[in-house]
Amino acid sequence: MPEHTVALNRRARHDYAIEQTLEAGLVLTGTEIKSIRAGRANLAEAYARIEHGEAWLIGAHIAPYEQGNRNNHEPTRTRKLLLHRDQIAELIGRTQAKGFTLVPLRLYLRDGMAKLEIGIGRGKKTHDKRRAIAERDARRDLARETKARVRL
Repeated sequence: MPEHTVALNRRARHDYAIEQTLEAGLVLTGTEIKSIRAGRANLAEAYARIEHGEAWLIGAHIAPYEQGNRNNHEPTRTRKLLLHRDQIAELIGRTQAKGFTLVPLRLYLRDGMAKLEIGIGRGKKTHDKRRAIAERDARRDLARETKARVRL
């Protein structure tokens, strides 16, 4: 069964220079996974943190399941990430280095299981963001010109 992307953190690659990515599982309740399968998740304000040797996803919004009852989940609760001990140790070492942080990039389903792609990134400065925007615009203009020349 192919992967199905449910939520994408579009600002992450704009605000951070991602150096490495890894995949983590999520500990979810029944109504959370049903809501994710319905495509009702948002990673815009989310971030990841390592606390007491465990990885946590904080601030991700998973909408309450519409057919759920009073036992429905809280939308922005903190969720545990499933990683191997050596992966957590590596993340601790990398994030303690100056300027690195854990950024959730993408929430997706693979074989019926919810997975989260986490990036280890360094925050971009304003001038880096402007340079990236200028390069993207230059590539777009170049592609537009080459397409126009091919038509002639």
